[in-house]
Amino acid sequence: MASITLFLFSVISSFIFTSNGDLPGKWELLLQNAGISSMHTAVTRFGTVVLLDRTNIGPTKLKLPRGNCRYDPRDATLKLDCYAHSAIFDPASNQIRPLKILTDTWCSSGGFLPNGTLLQTGGDLDGNRKVRLFEPCSSGSYCDWMEIPDYDLAVGRWYSTNQILPEGHVIIVGGRGTHTVEFYPPNMGTITELPFLLEAEDAQMDNLYPYVHLLPNGRLFIFANTKSILYDYNLNRVVHVYPELQGGPRNYPSAGSSAMLALTPDNEHSTAEVVVCGGATYGAFIQQSTDAPANGSCGRIVATDLEATWQMEEMPFVRIMGDMVMLPTGHLLIINGAQAGSQGFNLASSPCLNPVLYRPEMDAGLRFMTLNPATVPRMYHSTAVLLPDGRILTAGSNPNYFYSFKGDFPTELRIEAFSPEYLSPDRQNLRPVISKTPSVIRYSEQFEVQIKVPLPVVEVVEINFASAPFATHSFSQGQRLVKLSVSSAHPSISGAISADSGGYTYTISCTAPPNGAVAPPSYYMMFAVNQGVPSVASWIHLIN
Repeated sequence: MASITLFLFSVISSFIFTSNGDLPGKWELLLQNAGISSMHTAVTRFGTVVLLDRTNIGPTKLKLPRGNCRYDPRDATLKLDCYAHSAIFDPASNQIRPLKILTDTWCSSGGFLPNGTLLQTGGDLDGNRKVRLFEPCSSGSYCDWMEIPDYDLAVGRWYSTNQILPEGHVIIVGGRGTHTVEFYPPNMGTITELPFLLEAEDAQMDNLYPYVHLLPNGRLFIFANTKSILYDYNLNRVVHVYPELQGGPRNYPSAGSSAMLALTPDNEHSTAEVVVCGGATYGAFIQQSTDAPANGSCGRIVATDLEATWQMEEMPFVRIMGDMVMLPTGHLLIINGAQAGSQGFNLASSPCLNPVLYRPEMDAGLRFMTLNPATVPRMYHSTAVLLPDGRILTAGSNPNYFYSFKGDFPTELRIEAFSPEYLSPDRQNLRPVISKTPSVIRYSEQFEVQIKVPLPVVEVVEINFASAPFATHSFSQGQRLVKLSVSSAHPSISGAISADSGGYTYTISCTAPPNGAVAPPSYYMMFAVNQGVPSVASWIHLIN
């Protein structure tokens, strides 16, 4: 009865909030027809966005260049395939270019390597053991997918999770019927058994796409179903078993979502908190129930404290398939999803159109803020990623086995952007511009960032590093935000070095992250944040 009451309250609240035009945030349509529905999405260091779907779905709405078709005699749908199933999108020009992918990437995993190359692993059918690389390039240049010849994953991985490690290698965790981990590059060795994944499995296989977070102590927090462990991948040892999270399953196909909150210079970046929110009613997937109410609870735990327990709170809306996006400010955006059913083709209903903002620094009960609703339902196979300009790009949603443009929830080809309140016109006088910064930094290095602001700075300006994760199936693999130790840019302390018609210019002294456990080597979006308003990011290459 309680869950039904909560579901009805959420539906009524959704109607009230959707009817309110004064809620924070702004939506804009970037592209009416991307040609493909993006199941996997990632932002490159050039600010372009990789869109990726399956290969065995027949024709899309985006063709490959003439003479560049894909031939697969085993493809049951379209053996000679002249349609693109991946693309590169440039938000600066709203232009899209088809990419050629050879093997099936359905429900695969990915993440960026230290050199900025996108690693893409596994999938279904002929893609089950494949390793693919995409080396991004600037707009106007040509780059495309490459499959690594003569190398396959040790086992097939479908619905697995990737996480870059402190030394720059990548761990690949789990997959359907796969209770192991392995590493990339291949010289890391063979597969390693991880019995925890089997222990977390149930009749619905709610252990898929496990939530994997690299903690600042160099160990992994791994969450599957309702269970979580602290894992030492070097020793293949479970160091700690956390208390079970109540409220039902949280991973695919009962998808909630998870994120690690910002790592801050307090205690030398040693404290990490993890949140897990939403999910489906257990049994909704097996019973194919589209109206079973979703879960509205969130659990939060200090993963670096072995005495910690889950602290619970309720979201304004029950939600499954919500995407969690770490904002440059350290706040967390929960966007997309549905209020009933589960993951799977045509297994969800009642789109959850309102994004919500989670403000971790506030007291429990005050952390959630309801934001301006979307008009485009984004449910199964939708994605959301942070852009360097501070907007959130949303793409995808295909609740249908093939592309279908009929019914209540057709295949979605539109790409949109959501602008949080920090981009509103009344805050533009606070928005800093990064005018000078190094492009490459090393761990613990002291460096300077120069910014220009229309109005004088009255608070410490944060310098924050945001990773570019691989977003798929309601979890952004490799997502993290690291706040740096900085000097104050207040004029009475460090001083404005100039003030003219273009604003005030400041120099901020910064200390790079201390090691790869806090921030693995890679490219990061570096934001200057002034009173909660972020700059456009500069891309920084963090190296050993």
